[in-house]
Amino acid sequence: MQDLTLVMAQLDPLVGDIPGNAARAIEAVREARIEHGADIVVFPELFLSGYPPEDLLLRPSMETRLREARALMASKVASDVLVIIGYPGVREGRCYNLAGLLYNGQWEAEYAKQALPNYQVFDEQRYFTPGTETLVYEHKGAKLGIVICEDLWDGAPVRAAKEAGAEVLITLNASPYHQDKPTERLSLLEQHAQDVNRPIVYVNTIGGQDELVFDGGSCCVNTSGELQVLAPYWQAGLMPVQFLQTSARVWEPQAGEIDPEVEPEESLYCALVTGLRDYVNKSGFEGVVLGLSGGIDSALSLAIAVDALGPQRVQAVMMPYHYTADISKQDAAEQAKMLGVHYEIMPIEPMVEAFMGTLAESFAGTERDTTEENLQSRCRGVLLMAISNKKGLMVLTTGNKSEMAVGYATLYGDMVGGFNAIKDVYKTWVYRLARWRNTQSPAIPERVIERPPSAELAPDQQDSDSLPDYDVLDAILLSYIEGDMSAEAIIAGGFDAEDVYKVVKLVDRCEYKRRQAPIGVRVTPRGFGRDRRYPIVNGWQPGE
Repeated sequence: MQDLTLVMAQLDPLVGDIPGNAARAIEAVREARIEHGADIVVFPELFLSGYPPEDLLLRPSMETRLREARALMASKVASDVLVIIGYPGVREGRCYNLAGLLYNGQWEAEYAKQALPNYQVFDEQRYFTPGTETLVYEHKGAKLGIVICEDLWDGAPVRAAKEAGAEVLITLNASPYHQDKPTERLSLLEQHAQDVNRPIVYVNTIGGQDELVFDGGSCCVNTSGELQVLAPYWQAGLMPVQFLQTSARVWEPQAGEIDPEVEPEESLYCALVTGLRDYVNKSGFEGVVLGLSGGIDSALSLAIAVDALGPQRVQAVMMPYHYTADISKQDAAEQAKMLGVHYEIMPIEPMVEAFMGTLAESFAGTERDTTEENLQSRCRGVLLMAISNKKGLMVLTTGNKSEMAVGYATLYGDMVGGFNAIKDVYKTWVYRLARWRNTQSPAIPERVIERPPSAELAPDQQDSDSLPDYDVLDAILLSYIEGDMSAEAIIAGGFDAEDVYKVVKLVDRCEYKRRQAPIGVRVTPRGFGRDRRYPIVNGWQPGE
């Protein structure tokens, strides 16, 4: 019986760092050969450029840099290892999403991705021409069929590879995470492996890139779709898959390491930590600073920041005003001490009063309203940005998706910042994540989780004064944002008509705010950003 060792290189490239990514690949092949005796090393989709390269693909020097990187790899990689790696490439004047095969110092073959996704966060038809040719490459007696990411979801390129004689299917991927995505992938692999009666190797990238986050989960299923090897989610590394050839010339993947299944809260929390960590580190910030109000959103954001960067790189600032409750001050101080971060108290009363004095004549004869509330928030934003400028710390904003959806955030106030870890997390999930995090170690005071939420911008203020309870609000938002349901359809589902129309109108009219908000980790199928593109100015009416 023959055997074959394939190593899945679940690694985190840096978009645009072509020389660095090539060096990472060379080192990974060396390590895979020494530690695992690799015959084949497979890297993710577009590894050399990083994913997604977006308009970097339009730079004329992109192709030159890729040629240099590939030449370097050809000269440095061991001759007895087959390397399968993703990169973009211009061929006969057209740009393709390619998988290249390097062996014995030569680039022997290329496969061009055929199914180019153009939905949700994907925009590949803007840049790439679809391939038309199937690639089956024989290595050490095994016929390998190569496909790239969406080819697997489409299915046709997989079937074509089987018909061309492929005995093992290998797919290179840059598959972004969203909640439930790992389960969807495994179901898809099971289905296609059974359909074509071939084992499938699935190699995915890992790490954060702008608002996208990649969870890894590289794996191999056998011809029945049964999971044989599963790399850890949220961890970079090399994972071997051992194949044995049976007497019937069938290459069977052997049972290997399978990372234990994690609960939904842990998976989501890891996504937020990964997205924040990589955004800060890859952007070169010293750390982060955030306003710690004593409320649940900033408390969860602080815990995520500490887990992502370590307490020494996180600064928390309490900025109290007249309406800040004593227990908010106490809880913020307790959490800062609990997590070991640098903590300061900066009262904003002098700033607010100075602004109000300057505005007194202009505001004469008017009633107090949200203007004065927003002024408090904007004073806090000024302080945080000053700390950011002076110390090289990125301001981490702390608004959740429920608030961002209905516009309960202040432009140039609590929306000031560079990144928002919980931007795509609904309020009900904020509570779930806070409770889960406390099961790992104390991180958030229990009173913060139990208290009714309040912005504390007016006396005795609570969020429920002007919004439905968050259980109801989030259910309406899920139907409208994630499900694209009409107001009438949501009402027909049992929701109060007044609540639905109010929420829908708030969502529609606050698009201008969301366009100016910092980016954040995308963890749902319809995040505010790449996924959901509505005009700011429009005459659409939700109907009543």
